[in-house]
Amino acid sequence: MAKKGLRAWVKEKWVDIGAPKKDGKYQPCGRSKGSKRKYPKCVPLAKATRMSASQKASAVKRKRAAGNPGGKPTNVKTFAARGGLISKERRAGAALRGFDFKGVF
Repeated sequence: MAKKGLRAWVKEKWVDIGAPKKDGKYQPCGRSKGSKRKYPKCVPLAKATRMSASQKASAVKRKRAAGNPGGKPTNVKTFAARGGLISKERRAGAALRGFDFKGVF
């Protein structure tokens, strides 16, 4: 993998994967002040084209769930961590075994 550097990364074409156009293209990243568009999830165009539809939907969902507290941009990971949340059943099993259990959940 070639090292491009921060300048090249910033100069990439950034798009909003949460607002696709009907022809399959994307709107540019960001929104103007007072815009009624939903909170954008921006990624470089090259990454957006490699992502599956479910990966895009998941990233947008997590970004919008994080909200925009204090008017500052919120960063969320584009790809979710493997394993996901601990289900109620798994948590109940851990409680039965005790919290010092060192095995695999």
